[in-house]
Amino acid sequence: MNSNTKLNILRTVLSILIALLISFGIIFITSEEPVKAIIQLLTGPLQSQRRFGNVIEAMIPLIFTGVGVSIMFAANEINLAGEGAFHIGGLIATYFALNTALPPVISPIATIIAAGLFGMLVTGVPAIMKIKTESDVLVSSLMMNYLVLYFSNYVLNNILRDPKAGAVVSYAVPDITKFGTIIPGTRIHVGLFIALAVAVIGYVFLYKTKIGYEIRITGENRDFARYSGINIVKITLVSQLVGGFIFGLGGGVELLGMYNRFTWTSLLGYGWDAIIITTLAKKNPIYVPFAAFFLAYLRTGASIMSRSTDVATEIVTITQGIIILLIVAEQFLSKYKHKIISREAKATLIEKEGE
Repeated sequence: MNSNTKLNILRTVLSILIALLISFGIIFITSEEPVKAIIQLLTGPLQSQRRFGNVIEAMIPLIFTGVGVSIMFAANEINLAGEGAFHIGGLIATYFALNTALPPVISPIATIIAAGLFGMLVTGVPAIMKIKTESDVLVSSLMMNYLVLYFSNYVLNNILRDPKAGAVVSYAVPDITKFGTIIPGTRIHVGLFIALAVAVIGYVFLYKTKIGYEIRITGENRDFARYSGINIVKITLVSQLVGGFIFGLGGGVELLGMYNRFTWTSLLGYGWDAIIITTLAKKNPIYVPFAAFFLAYLRTGASIMSRSTDVATEIVTITQGIIILLIVAEQFLSKYKHKIISREAKATLIEKEGE
């Protein structure tokens, strides 16, 4: 492990600890039972199998979205259409499940692949607009999310809606297409294994393949990549399409694993969560499951805390914000970083003189 990696880990750990300490201070100031609140926040998810199951259930979609954004952001393209890609993944999974008749094992696999392909389409549109028209991908990707939302609501209301249900929901997804639970007493489903596999494959793709190397070089120094003969346009497009596919895949998995019907009439916010996860994981897919677990655990603990004490769940939003601010602050631990670089340089120089 090189010094830069060690420093990144140290910065992340210290950022989390500082954010938690500040949050604890706020709890002590505002709560009449601060000790109980902090205990519930930190240990609440461990107090029963069902509660810990909630952590894992919440972690699954965060892994998909975190890996998707890690690959998109690795090329230094801030494409925010992952939110819409995840949403349309759930819609397409529902439509595909209701309108196809495939064998039990093949049906869920084909369904989430279809969801991934449409997710790829959603993130691909802003990327192509950037390539062809030099449009601002940040703006176009944000607008894409709303196009997807209103399109999905139209399809839900006019094509998929079950008129016998007492709400705006689709027809029930067939049981043969849904993912079964793997731990009795919880809703942890097969999608957990798919999510972990996606994280590993995402790591291999970014760090063990030629195209992954080209994506990272393009993200770090576009001019150097261009002068090295890397096709910037192709690399940019590939990173956005792969990221979108993972987002759409995650939407399909979430729908088939956690829902009986498509009920999403508003954006779920996973695209924004993905940015937090990616920041914690330093755009490395292999670290995404750990970051996703941390965020899911923190939010589950906050929910338990708010139900059993007088502290609101918004305390976690404060914690998240402080963590992100500290991690992205380039000057945080900068002096320590310079000392490490200086120490290593001296060690290298002494070693060369000894030879």
